[in-house]
Amino acid sequence: QVQLVESGGGLVQPGGSLRLSCAASLRIFSIYTMGWYRQAPGKQRELVATITVTGTTNYADSVKGRFTISRDNPKNTVYMQMNSLEAEDMAVYYCNANRPHTKYDYWGQGTLVTVSS
Repeated sequence: QVQLVESGGGLVQPGGSLRLSCAASLRIFSIYTMGWYRQAPGKQRELVATITVTGTTNYADSVKGRFTISRDNPKNTVYMQMNSLEAEDMAVYYCNANRPHTKYDYWGQGTLVTVSS
């Protein structure tokens, strides 16, 4: 049973920072594209950032320059450093593992990020 366990969410003031982590129980973590998605109340889930097996990153326009995704393959973990947080970043953040061109696609349970003064 594959598990993705997110951590690092919480309450932060506007302009603050948080670092999300996602630990994956994947047999071969390094062959998965890892991603962070988020869902705000009343909105659809949206892509925030992804990082491929080669380390290529992709970001939503709304977070470019503020968020950084990274991965540590020996630790089976993906991170997202979030700086200059805004109220619009408030959402449940989900970790995703996707093995390209296969049916293998997994989601974590989500971690809540609240941005409020």
